[in-house]
Amino acid sequence: MATPPSAFHLDSVESTQDEARRRFSGPAVLVTATRQTSGRGRSGAVWENAPRAVAASLAWEPDWPEAAVARLGLVAGLAAADLLGDAIGLKWPNDLMQGEAKVGGILMERFGAVVVAGLGVNLFWPHPRRGVGALHQRDPGPEVPRRLAERWAAGLLERAAAGPDAWGRDEYAARCVTLGRDIVWEPDGRGRARAIAPGGGLVVVTAAGEVVIDSGAVQSIRAAGGESTPG
Repeated sequence: MATPPSAFHLDSVESTQDEARRRFSGPAVLVTATRQTSGRGRSGAVWENAPRAVAASLAWEPDWPEAAVARLGLVAGLAAADLLGDAIGLKWPNDLMQGEAKVGGILMERFGAVVVAGLGVNLFWPHPRRGVGALHQRDPGPEVPRRLAERWAAGLLERAAAGPDAWGRDEYAARCVTLGRDIVWEPDGRGRARAIAPGGGLVVVTAAGEVVIDSGAVQSIRAAGGESTPG
């Protein structure tokens, strides 16, 4: 069993990602916050705070080959889906979906050998913007985000401890709402998502043949004819 991380909860912080990186000194560190003033999503996008949300970041040094580290973003999403229930789907590579609404997301950043995995989940949001939702119709209370974050971190470390060849590819594919859909991606990609590659890439059938796209090379991905969301 993976060693639980040291956990720190803050009422307000600019970014749990930055705070987790700052506090990391060897053993795994989990930082949670009631409120982020400068939270960010993938590619520097601003992360909006729901009235009640999970805002958490886990910093650690995974014992994985460098070439495999990128798939830890999918592992983090799978660990969140494990926790949040069967109604949660995974939009490749980093979104947590409830039906057609995004209720959360994963942000992965690397600093040398250190990986910082961020989790944001909307728990309660009476009036979210279009395309975004929340898990609950009523506020579940102030203690729930911290408990969920601690369980997510433990699940992520446990999955990571299994190694890069047992990261949960089949489980991820079973939850992946992107598979079977026609998608487009920047700058001019178009095709139908078919499978998850062993290394975590998305296998897409295009007019020119089958390709594997990597999350690091994609700025946005969306269903063909639908709204673009950060990838």
